[in-house]
Amino acid sequence: MKTVAVTATLVGKDQPLSTGDLARACGAEEAWVLQLVKVGIIEASGRPADWCFDSAALRRALAARDLQRDFDASLDAAALILDMSNEIRRLRARLRVLGLDAEAR
Repeated sequence: MKTVAVTATLVGKDQPLSTGDLARACGAEEAWVLQLVKVGIIEASGRPADWCFDSAALRRALAARDLQRDFDASLDAAALILDMSNEIRRLRARLRVLGLDAEAR
């Protein structure tokens, strides 16, 4: 029987990720994270050395990485795809609340 050790890090408002942590979690360089901020995929303010990221930023960064890897999407295209996907989810949720979703029919 093979033993596997797993290390986990809790990410949240009380325990955010640094730029380096986010880059490592995505298997990328810190310069890539800077580009994510530049194109608006994730938000940060202040100096890059002081940036902190929550779990939502990690999810968006991982999704952007997947779009780049799977579809050779540029970061600008990934930003657009992520924004449109988020808007579709938001609108579908609103339709469900109003009882107008297609699945209810």
